[in-house]
Amino acid sequence: MKLQVGLDLRGYLPAFATITESKKADSECAKLLTLPKGSIVVCDRGYNDYSWYKSLTGEGIFYVTRQRSNATYEIIKRKPVPADSAVICDSIIRFNSLRSRKKQLPDIRQVIYRDEETKREYIFLTNHFHLSAQTIADIYKQRWQVELFFKWIKQNLKIKSFLGNSKNAVMTQIWIAMCVYLLLAFIKFSNKVHASLQQILRLLSLNLFTKRDLITLIKNEPPPENFNYVQGTLW
Repeated sequence: MKLQVGLDLRGYLPAFATITESKKADSECAKLLTLPKGSIVVCDRGYNDYSWYKSLTGEGIFYVTRQRSNATYEIIKRKPVPADSAVICDSIIRFNSLRSRKKQLPDIRQVIYRDEETKREYIFLTNHFHLSAQTIADIYKQRWQVELFFKWIKQNLKIKSFLGNSKNAVMTQIWIAMCVYLLLAFIKFSNKVHASLQQILRLLSLNLFTKRDLITLIKNEPPPENFNYVQGTLW
């Protein structure tokens, strides 16, 4: 099975999630998203679907993605780039494959960027023509937050292995993990807690059998003086 998540980068919270069979195309799940006009969708090449990109453009939604290695296109216009920039090329392109011409895909923007740390070149596609090329590259870097999100829930919410093998057991365990993540994020935000989600989770795990006020515990405030601990329980 495969978990598809739409992460809202304003708070790094999952705004959309669905569980599908592993063979289902990523782009099919992406089409279920309902996004407000003006949103910027950041996705990897697994979501490449030119028809979807065309519909997003028609809805006033922007996207930033990676270009497929086998894409065929022609350059319509080149834009100037700063000499000292990591941006190698900023162009307007048109896909010229037979399938692309049949779908009447609109011209899109191509940004070729060289990462100074990894020394790798990346080719980005976007329908946003007004942001700088560097900003387009920076936006795509934020997609790494999705990988960090999956890494976090795998390491901290125990979904690398499953308690049951049935479809219902797997889905139940995943949805519980997602609910726990949202509850932790809500506690952290609503109470202005500076501790990380991992620190909050570990603190709760260590105090499961201790009767303490939850927020006082998380904020590391001392308990009232008139309470005594007996066998790990507050009376």
